[in-house]
Amino acid sequence: MDAPAYLRRIGYSGPATPTLETLRCIHRAHLETVPFENLDICLKRPIILNEDAFLHKIVEEKRGGFCYELNGAFAALLREIGFRVTLLSARAPRKDGSPGPEFDHLTLRVDLDDPWLVDVGFGECFLEPLLLRTGIEQRQDQGAFRITQEGASLSVERQQHDGSWKTEYLFTFMPRQLADFAEMCHYHQTSPESHFTQKPLCTRATPNGRITLSDLKLIVTDNGARQERLLASEEEWRTVLKNNFGLVLLSY
Repeated sequence: MDAPAYLRRIGYSGPATPTLETLRCIHRAHLETVPFENLDICLKRPIILNEDAFLHKIVEEKRGGFCYELNGAFAALLREIGFRVTLLSARAPRKDGSPGPEFDHLTLRVDLDDPWLVDVGFGECFLEPLLLRTGIEQRQDQGAFRITQEGASLSVERQQHDGSWKTEYLFTFMPRQLADFAEMCHYHQTSPESHFTQKPLCTRATPNGRITLSDLKLIVTDNGARQERLLASEEEWRTVLKNNFGLVLLSY
């Protein structure tokens, strides 16, 4: 793979060495540059679990993707730089709070002197890697996170405005292969029960918040202030997609 091209894609020009500082910087840069989006799913374009396809889409086509694509490609970049990376299966909570199925989400473990949880494919979550250690609060720009033990699983939790904690997803340390996620990858892009098939979504972090295009609704959060507006037309939707996310679709 072409690591320099990938780093240019995310706007990173610092040292490409396997250090914690590099990991933090490229993690944040990825989230602020490469959007979490399901537009291929809405276009009925099959997403196949193939590392080369992920890299082509993100680096050369300057697109985004969902978790299998984003974390799959990011894992390839990290390995090329020299990081030790392990694919992990995670389960996001259902609406009733029960854990979703295995392989519902792909997340990453990176081992340096300590193990770190790395994830550029979950939409709005932690901007920098989380230390894989339970019992500590880890504060970042957008809030506090912690990792707790839940039976045989670990849970990523995010502190809410009222001080309570919400589970983002559960995971274990069992190493996985990309092919293990094939069934759930197919489900998420084809099932009417999957939230990825409901409406087009494109979102990315910004230095001061987040910008999201959910169907025709544009949501901008800046320093805690949230603004929403409904776009007037598909033409305006395409303009926002191009100007705010750098995405141009040939057909939609």
